[in-house]
Amino acid sequence: MTSERHDITSLPNLATASGRVAPVRSRKPVYLDMLPPCNAGCPAGENIQEWLRLIKAGDDESAWRQLTRDNPFPAIHGRVCYHPCETVCNRKDLDSAVSIHSVERYLGDKAIENDWQFHRPRNNTGFRVLVIGAGPSGLSAAYHLTRLGHEVEIRDSAEQPGGMMRYGIPEYRLPRDVLDAELRRLCALGVTMTMTHWVTDLLEEQREGHFDAVFVAVGAHLSKRIDIPNQDAARMLDAVSFLRGVASGERPEIGKKVAIYGGGNTAMDAARVARRLGAEESVIVYRRTQEQMPAQEEERMEAEREGVQMHWLRSISSMESDDLTVEIMELDEDGNARGTGKFEKLAADTVILAVGQQADTQFLHNIQGMNFDGDVVEVDNKTLMTDVPGIFAGGDAVPSDRTVTVGVGHGKRAAEQIDSWLNRNERATPAKNPLVTFDMLNPWYFGDHNRLVQPELTDEQRLVAFDEVVGGLDPNQAKFEARRCLSCGNCFECDGCLGACPEDAVIKLGEGHRYRFDYDKCTGCATCYDQCPVHAIEMIPEQR
Repeated sequence: MTSERHDITSLPNLATASGRVAPVRSRKPVYLDMLPPCNAGCPAGENIQEWLRLIKAGDDESAWRQLTRDNPFPAIHGRVCYHPCETVCNRKDLDSAVSIHSVERYLGDKAIENDWQFHRPRNNTGFRVLVIGAGPSGLSAAYHLTRLGHEVEIRDSAEQPGGMMRYGIPEYRLPRDVLDAELRRLCALGVTMTMTHWVTDLLEEQREGHFDAVFVAVGAHLSKRIDIPNQDAARMLDAVSFLRGVASGERPEIGKKVAIYGGGNTAMDAARVARRLGAEESVIVYRRTQEQMPAQEEERMEAEREGVQMHWLRSISSMESDDLTVEIMELDEDGNARGTGKFEKLAADTVILAVGQQADTQFLHNIQGMNFDGDVVEVDNKTLMTDVPGIFAGGDAVPSDRTVTVGVGHGKRAAEQIDSWLNRNERATPAKNPLVTFDMLNPWYFGDHNRLVQPELTDEQRLVAFDEVVGGLDPNQAKFEARRCLSCGNCFECDGCLGACPEDAVIKLGEGHRYRFDYDKCTGCATCYDQCPVHAIEMIPEQR
């Protein structure tokens, strides 16, 4: 009598209590495959636990190929993703989260070093898809659509592809040779990119190019404007244009004292770039508190480490040629900032506005049936299709968090939905297995091993150039970090159940094939369940 692996979502009335067995077996163990929190928390949809397992097994190339089934840019993401997977990692409750992003970067860098390439698709569907925007979302969609056998062309107004990865994220976070290497691999797969091309009439371009579907993935490259009295009297720049210019090789004269108005990640980047351009004082002016700022905490901490000052609860009320007048703010009973009527002066040679960006979707407003929510396009939450059949949208062009990883995840999802729409079939969404939480594990098995720390430039080295601040892991370090993965909810063949079973009811099936239960021998004692370190075994009621 053999055992099978089970989808826990279909198992009724799970009985998890251990203890002595009855004369007649009332329960039996089953092997499970459950959902680890890292996989659940990845906006790009990576099977993180699986590619970590392959690294532990010593097969880096297979790990890279597993990772790039979902995300074509591991070297980029290992540097710029804010790794929400680590925020939910169960290991953080044992000692510290697995440094998933650093291992992902290791794989990405090794793939570049060894010139690993994507396998070209074997089929050609005959469908053509137009992608507007060569940023993270558009590039991701093009990658996945091409792998599905469709012919894809990306059109973008910039000189080079990458979107905000090239023109927004500074080089000290994302070196351009890394970005270019991963984009070249995409071109080698067969994606066509047409640059310096402005799209003004989308429907006409679709007709002329005989495209069967369109994915709109324009970025949020337009800076929001605010009215400040006497703003013409001072040198004022918008953060997006400032970062874009520096990324393109410009070195603007900004003086010794720079104020950045805003509290998001773009503001932090602008402040850190200003320090590298020679600003002795780089000051963030933000009208709310540190706890309310939208920037990632690690971005703020890195900025402060590089000498950026933070002025919370301050709002610029007017500007002069060499200073600002800022009003001191306070929070009302609802947590909103309001003026106090108290003012102070702040010296500034240049003011950089970083109060938000808007998506450049104006070219879509002449399409009948297209609906908008401010600057973004309304889409179906499941399919990402707009109200115009065959036109999909994602990334910064739709309501969402504006990060590289979210954009890449949108591109993957849009590609799947476009493929279904082109083939006139509805893609079934499989039910997700239950999430594995830390209290479901047996952490005694693993012991304490804190995560490795990536090497970094010293404080003095950071500000003299745009060299990459954070370094990577070597092969031994990457394997060590991968081994810290707890394999939450999925068997990793530790042989614990095999050794613990008093009835020899656990049968080992060979490396990579896990185990099965011999229910003719099993008494339902739950010893295997009690010792399983990762909750890959559950006790279920005996069906009679």
